[in-house]
Amino acid sequence: MTHHLAQFNVGRLLAPIDHPDTAEFVAGLDPINALADGAPGFVWRLQTESGNATEVQVSDDPYLIVNLSVWESVDALRDYVFGADHAAYLRRRREWFSRLGEAHLVLWWIDAGHVPTVEESLERLERLRTEGPSPDAFTLARPFDAPA
Repeated sequence: MTHHLAQFNVGRLLAPIDHPDTAEFVAGLDPINALADGAPGFVWRLQTESGNATEVQVSDDPYLIVNLSVWESVDALRDYVFGADHAAYLRRRREWFSRLGEAHLVLWWIDAGHVPTVEESLERLERLRTEGPSPDAFTLARPFDAPA
């Protein structure tokens, strides 16, 4: 396999990460991340010493959190995202996150072994927002094949 799929998404919490309103979201992070780590096709995910990426700051907005991961294929990511356990968690996102009103998830192909950076991820998300889906920045709804 010469390419892997990078996945990046951002979300704006409705309350601070340590607020009681986000407690159930925070409590679910370890089990959901463990589910990803053990999923077929999972390669890597961004995490700090806490075991997740909620401490990674990408803007002055302390409510904005990110998720960055690498997968073997679109199908592997799709199977994880829409699998029963993660999908149940995903269905509750409006309890914890506001609607951003613009693209919040971006996918792109990387060379196998490359570890994408947050800066690279933000650039891809901005490209998707300004130019729409392309082989350089796309979504699960409009995926592109890996480069030949």
